[in-house]
Amino acid sequence: MATKNPTRSDDDRTRARRSSDRLAAVLPGLLVAGAAAAIGFAVNRQIGAASPLVVTIVLGVLLSALGGYRPQFRDGLRLAASTLLRIGIVLLGLQLVVSDIYRLGVGPIVVVLVSVATAFVVTRWIGRRLGMTPARSLLVATGVAICGASAVAAMNQVADGEDDDAVTAVAVVTVLGTLSLAVLPALGLLLGLDEAMFGMWIGASVHEVGQVVAIGGAVGAAALSTAVVVKLFRVVLLAPLVAAVAIGRRSAAQKVDGAKLPPILPWFVAGFLAMVALRTTGWIPGGVITAASTASTLLLAMAMFALGAAVDPRAVARGGRSAVGAGAIGTVVLAATSLVGLALVG
Repeated sequence: MATKNPTRSDDDRTRARRSSDRLAAVLPGLLVAGAAAAIGFAVNRQIGAASPLVVTIVLGVLLSALGGYRPQFRDGLRLAASTLLRIGIVLLGLQLVVSDIYRLGVGPIVVVLVSVATAFVVTRWIGRRLGMTPARSLLVATGVAICGASAVAAMNQVADGEDDDAVTAVAVVTVLGTLSLAVLPALGLLLGLDEAMFGMWIGASVHEVGQVVAIGGAVGAAALSTAVVVKLFRVVLLAPLVAAVAIGRRSAAQKVDGAKLPPILPWFVAGFLAMVALRTTGWIPGGVITAASTASTLLLAMAMFALGAAVDPRAVARGGRSAVGAGAIGTVVLAATSLVGLALVG
C-alpha cells in the first residue's frame, strides 16, 4: 500500500494559505478600484465625452484629498496600477486594424507622423524650459501627442517618474481636450472644412478617443468615421514611442556600473503589437472585440483610480501651471501642424 507523502501535503497547504492571504490582501483595493470604474462607466454613459479613465483618476485624487485612503487598499491598488494597467494596454491593441490606416493614404499618414513628432518634441522642450522634471515633461508630451490618459499611463511604466507626474499629465490633457470640444467645431465651421477634412483634423489633434467621438459625431457620420481611424493611428504610435524611451533608458543604464537594465521592449508593448496583428487578421469575432474593449477600459480605469489615490493633490497643484503651459503650446502646435499638412496634401 502506497504511503502518503506528508511533506508534499504540507507544501500544498502552505501554498494554498499563501494564495488565500494574497487574495485577502489585494481584494479591498481591487474592490474599491472596481467600484470607481463602475462610476466612471456610468458617467460616460450620461456624458459621452467624459472618459471613464478621467473620471476614475479624479475619484482617486478625491479619495486621497478627503482622507479616504486606507492602508488595506494599498496592495490591491498597487496591483491595479501595475499588472492590471499593463493587461489593459495589451487588450487595447485589439481595437486597431492596420488595413484601415492604410486606406487613409500616404499623405495623411505622413502628416500625422510629422505632427505627432513635432508636438512631442516641442512639448518636451517647452516643459523643460518651464522647469518641469524630465519624467513629467515626457508624460505631458506623450499625452498631448498620442492619445491622452491611456498614453500617459503606458509611458508612465517606463518614464521612471512619480505618480504625481502621471496625474498632472492626465489632468492637463483632459482640460485641453475638453476645451477642444468647443474650439475645434467653431474653427472648422469658420474655415469651411468639409466633413472628410474636418474628421481627419479632429483625429489628428484631439487628445482623448471619447472627445474625438463626441466632436466627430456632432459634425456628421463621414467626419466621425475618418476621425476615429486617424485617432487610432495615433494610438498605434504609442508602441514605438514607449519602446524608444525604454531603449534610451537602457542605453543610459548601461553606462552605470551595476545598474539594472530595463527590457528593450516592455512585455506589454509587445503584447499590444501582437493584439494589433491578431485583430488585423480578421479572425477575431466581433463579440470578442467588444468584450476586449470593455475589459481594457475597465482595467485602465481601475489603474487610473489607483494612480490618483496615490498622489498628493497639493504637489499636483504646485506643478500644474508649467504643465498646462507646455501642454497648451504642444496642443496648438499639434492642431496647427496637422491642419496645414492636411491642407497641403489635399
